[in-house]
Amino acid sequence: MDLAFVSNVVYPFVTGGAQKRVHEIGTRLAAQGHDVTVYGRHFWDGPEVTNHEGLTLRAVAPGTELYTDDRRSITEAIDFAARLAPPLRKQLRSNEHDLVVASVFPYFPVLSAALARLGTEAPIVTTWHEVWRDYWEDYLGHLALCGKLVERLTAWVPQYPIAVSENTANRLAELRRSRNGIEVVPNGIDVDRVRAAPLPGESYDILFAGRLIADKNVSVLLDAFDVVADRYDVTLGIIGEGPEEDRLRRQASGLTHADRIEFLGFLDRYEDVLGHMRAAEIFASPSTREGFGITFVEAMAAGCTVIAADHPDSAAREVIGDAGFTTEASVQPLADTLARALTGERPPTDPLSRARLYDWDNVASTAETTYERAVSGQW
Repeated sequence: MDLAFVSNVVYPFVTGGAQKRVHEIGTRLAAQGHDVTVYGRHFWDGPEVTNHEGLTLRAVAPGTELYTDDRRSITEAIDFAARLAPPLRKQLRSNEHDLVVASVFPYFPVLSAALARLGTEAPIVTTWHEVWRDYWEDYLGHLALCGKLVERLTAWVPQYPIAVSENTANRLAELRRSRNGIEVVPNGIDVDRVRAAPLPGESYDILFAGRLIADKNVSVLLDAFDVVADRYDVTLGIIGEGPEEDRLRRQASGLTHADRIEFLGFLDRYEDVLGHMRAAEIFASPSTREGFGITFVEAMAAGCTVIAADHPDSAAREVIGDAGFTTEASVQPLADTLARALTGERPPTDPLSRARLYDWDNVASTAETTYERAVSGQW
């Protein structure tokens, strides 16, 4: 197959879950003999068209700022979509690609790719990492209706949709009014890379890693930690940054056991995050909005006891299975679950065995089969 991936940012020049998925699947498919081109912004050094780890990178727009006031820039997404259409359409009309794979979100490049393929045989496969629906009200406020309309429009574009979890698939089905035709291909990790990450000089008994935003409920984790720290000599490390950071630091400073909590900020090296996971006993993230939850899989591969929130907007229970614990995203239930883990209770299934199901080799193989079905019309 000759595949075209559409991603405004390209890994490893800009890091993030969606672009890493493109890289990990794309490099493995290229190694299997497929031709893979990634259409993105020009964040790398060198010419606009270059080769990187077996992938052809094609810049259709210059690099630019991606965020405005801690939110993804709408104007950036529209600008990229507008610049994407002409070169992609030219290649598709020349039969250069058998398939286009576009990440959602942002949405506008999907709409642009759909326009570019009109009159050609190349199908579009979309990868849905999340479905926001009512979350648009928190994200855009009075402009939420615009976000909802664009999301719904994108869902109805002719496409072969892939969701990264059953949870996301079911939420997408509500937009499309049918679960039929929505495939699930999960996100993944490199298990061996996790297992080989160097241990840090200082470790923490309980660890959180993620963007510090309201939905992650780190404030709940802080209060729950303070409860269990009355009974156990434990420490908490928090990796990440975000708009909630200042407020969370103030909250932590007022707790009884503030001296056992450390904010590590954003760690530039991925291996450093993995190393802290390897050194921790428990990975706790009471996030209530997870389209997949890759940190849960990384933490399981690192050997942590994973504790997550059981919430209808989160795929945590699906991803973890019985290789970790889920609980209500409130202080006392989370504190009780932390205490269970600290006293030595372990989940029924070995976390590492569960994590291996999500190794990128397995994910790429599933993606390859799914893409081939789209090209052959057997979806």
